[in-house]
Amino acid sequence: MTSIKEQAAISRLLSFLQDWDNAGKVARSHILDNFIKTNQGKTSPELEQEFSQGASLFLARLTTWLRLTYMTGSCLDKLLKSIGIFLSAVSSNRYLIEFLEVGGVLTLLEILGLEKIKEEDKKESIRLLQVIANSGRKYKELICESYGVRSIAEFLAKSKSEETQEEVQVLLDSLLHGNPKYQNQVYKGLIALLPCASPKAQQLSLQTLRTAQAIIGTTHPSIVECVLKVLGTMHLEVQYEAIELIKDLVNYDVCQALLKGLVELLIPSFKETSKLQPKIFNDSLVPQLTAHLPVFLQQAAAAKAIRVLARSNMNIAEKMLHLRVVHSLLAAMGNSDHSNSQRQASLTLEYFVQVFPVVEEHVRRSMGEDLYQLFLSNAEDLYMKIDSVQADILAANKVNVSKALHLRGSPHSNTSFYLDAHDHDQQAYVTYFQKEDMEGTE
Repeated sequence: MTSIKEQAAISRLLSFLQDWDNAGKVARSHILDNFIKTNQGKTSPELEQEFSQGASLFLARLTTWLRLTYMTGSCLDKLLKSIGIFLSAVSSNRYLIEFLEVGGVLTLLEILGLEKIKEEDKKESIRLLQVIANSGRKYKELICESYGVRSIAEFLAKSKSEETQEEVQVLLDSLLHGNPKYQNQVYKGLIALLPCASPKAQQLSLQTLRTAQAIIGTTHPSIVECVLKVLGTMHLEVQYEAIELIKDLVNYDVCQALLKGLVELLIPSFKETSKLQPKIFNDSLVPQLTAHLPVFLQQAAAAKAIRVLARSNMNIAEKMLHLRVVHSLLAAMGNSDHSNSQRQASLTLEYFVQVFPVVEEHVRRSMGEDLYQLFLSNAEDLYMKIDSVQADILAANKVNVSKALHLRGSPHSNTSFYLDAHDHDQQAYVTYFQKEDMEGTE
């Protein structure tokens, strides 16, 4: 026999459920408002106490209404938040299983792909997927088996809200960890995002790829081409993340392909640079057109990336010498159509000149004494001081340091070769006296 108190609680529950069943859209919206207000943050036992051990009955009604109305977006935000109270409650495993058994994951993923649904509702759907993914490995696998990675990645690329995109990144990061069966699928999905049109999505994908790369330990063949293409971006925050990922990738089997690709970007192909040729002849606004040509943005970013890599690892610097990086840097310095390419290439070449005597010898001979002295005095501003003839000399240089290296057998770097790559103060100290010695010799 149940007590009078228990009978009263059951009666209240049945009355509440009957009110829900008989309510229209407006009335249900008010019920959800009250539910969210009074039950936010409650544990599973507290919810059961609130609903007289019948909380699952209300959850079943919520999930049924969600499946019936999610395509119209009716009260979707309140509905998802209410379901979230059940799923995120402490000791809520029973609620989670009940939600998944009626196809909850598929419904949440479908919401992400619907154009009529508001961004805020989609963000709430992402948060529920986070809760599910954080509940354990089998739930992460369920999301991936439901073609979740593809749906989530596509939503990240199309979303217009940076806050929502950051929530998606958290979800993808969760799917990467503790999910050995499908972590490669997430990794490939992140690579596929790199060519997308959203700079924020590119930035977040690059950040998450660094984590993925460390977890997986092997590289996908397409990652080199995709990362190098990202260097053509106008957004510095994306370029920064791309260079950070490149710094990680040189420690894997794609190192040689990556270095070769960076050096090749320093001299854009004639096919790429001639794409705007008809416009250049007809338009007086040539600087505006050429300043943002992606191949020139890539050229400048590649020069910067090469400098970052060379400074961090002397072995990489030596490898790039064999790839004729000096010739390519000089050619980039002669690109009078893009000043940042000239500036970045000049700064990078300055480092190679300081570190490798053989590079200094060839660069001095190729530039001529007057231009070389200008270069030594201020490499960063050299592009503002050279004329068109000097730019043509740089662009048409025939320097081949790699040939000299084959004859000599070793680059024989200066004293800075023996210093720790991270000891910047000591590096600056030695570089200063190298310059003093050069001036004294002259």
